[in-house]
Amino acid sequence: MKNIKITLSEKDMPKQWYNLAADLPTPMQPPLGPDGNPISPDMLAKVFPMNLIEQEMSTDRWINIPEEVLEMLYRWRPAPLRRAVYLEKYLKTPARIYYKDESVSPAGSHKPNTAVAQAWYNKQFGIKKLTTETGAGQWGSAIAFASQLLGLECKVFMVRISFDQKPFRKSLMRVWGANCVASPSHETHAGREILKKDPKTPGSLGMAISEAIEEALGDPSGKTRYCLGSVLNHVMLHQTIIGLEAKKQLALVGEKQPDIVIGCAGGGSNFAGISFPFVCDKIHGAKIKIIPVEPTACPTLTRGPFSYDHGDVAKMTPLLPMYTLGHTFIPEPIHAGGLRYHGMSPLVSQGVVEGLLEPRAMDQIKCYEAAMLWARTEGTICAPETSHAIACTIDEAIKAREEGKEKTVLFCYSGHGLMDLTGYDKFLNGELKEYSLPDSLLQEAVSVIQHHPKPSIQKTGKW
Repeated sequence: MKNIKITLSEKDMPKQWYNLAADLPTPMQPPLGPDGNPISPDMLAKVFPMNLIEQEMSTDRWINIPEEVLEMLYRWRPAPLRRAVYLEKYLKTPARIYYKDESVSPAGSHKPNTAVAQAWYNKQFGIKKLTTETGAGQWGSAIAFASQLLGLECKVFMVRISFDQKPFRKSLMRVWGANCVASPSHETHAGREILKKDPKTPGSLGMAISEAIEEALGDPSGKTRYCLGSVLNHVMLHQTIIGLEAKKQLALVGEKQPDIVIGCAGGGSNFAGISFPFVCDKIHGAKIKIIPVEPTACPTLTRGPFSYDHGDVAKMTPLLPMYTLGHTFIPEPIHAGGLRYHGMSPLVSQGVVEGLLEPRAMDQIKCYEAAMLWARTEGTICAPETSHAIACTIDEAIKAREEGKEKTVLFCYSGHGLMDLTGYDKFLNGELKEYSLPDSLLQEAVSVIQHHPKPSIQKTGKW
């Protein structure tokens, strides 16, 4: 009998987060201020609480998870590792496919892993209100849930196209007490300026970030802070509980290490969560193919330049060293709203520069086909974002079959799609089309960063 569900007890849940910054073969390049000089922690203090800024800057390999955060995580963690035996059988593949099921959290995705941590650290610092952005609504739901647990006020700026496409995400946020508004909005200067230029804009995460930061900075009491669901180092750190649990679970069924690790990548959080503990193994000699998967409509890692760029349209964030499509880029309104971000985590970006990661782009039609196959074999409805990881997993499983090789494949099932059925309807009705970002639009988008500082391409050449 194959082990289909591999579980850990609460006592076996990791008690520390893993920080990849400690092990990168070449050190991270610093974020820069508007003057082109490295920023100091104090320069971020009006946006983030100092305890999270310390994590952002840390190069300690292991950081203890506070007991109070563990108590909140126990609501759904440890999350199960499952084996996709029905998909394996359908594909007639010798590959063994495992997936970390992050859909079991209250908000239905991996996002609460960092939401409860960020909300707790903010409360410890005396903060009363959090502002944030959300794309598909997964992060907004997660931070609304975490804020409710800790008695914090929460305001979420949701990218307009997702605000319209995913009405039940708004309902979730409201149930957990958050105020959710469509972005761009008339509630901030940044939003009003954007709407003045293009009243019908579908919005972007870069726009919503600008609004959320402006809202936080505008609180005269100083008791509001901004929080981010992806990209930043401390967010990647909190998500590593996914891969650390998966390591223990694979060992329980006799798997020494995966041959392939896969996660979808928008800003990098669930990908970092599943992969960074294995990137550490790869740095120290393990032979593992590690694949971040993004949409062809928003090909940050596969076609964007590695450059310093802002994380938002209004240039309120520092300049970060990352792969980017330009901070003013507005992606096509595909249904994988959580992957519609112009930039990428600096840690993930440096992993690509170093050659430790092998990014891949997938078209939305192929991804929905994979999601349909998954639903008709494994039975669950995945989020449109997650379908990118499933499509890549299917490709690797077919390749294993063609090569006649047994392989262990691990991917992150980052969330369910039960609130994303509008996209499935459009796919089933034939209303969706293949879309790859045209070169002309790519060149236009990246033109805004041509005068930005250029990070050096630092790599060892080992991979």
